[in-house]
Amino acid sequence: MSVEVRMMGAAGCHLCDEAYQVLVKAREELGFELVQVDISGDPALEAEYREQIPVVYVAGRRTFTYFVDPAELRDRVEAATSAA
Repeated sequence: MSVEVRMMGAAGCHLCDEAYQVLVKAREELGFELVQVDISGDPALEAEYREQIPVVYVAGRRTFTYFVDPAELRDRVEAATSAA
């Protein structure tokens, strides 16, 4: 079973673009499922996330805001994989 990493972001967000690139690179190594959610146009998601994007969840737990630390991401994905 693969661990899900979910990124909440929006088009035109340079921090989102940077975080996504870190996630894509890490996915190649760690093999997690990457789900990208565009909050644009969804009033509820906009209200919850707009001032904080990107927001990244690992296995359902909010893990990163604004930036993704590759070493911490690896640790979190590996921990979630071994817990599953």
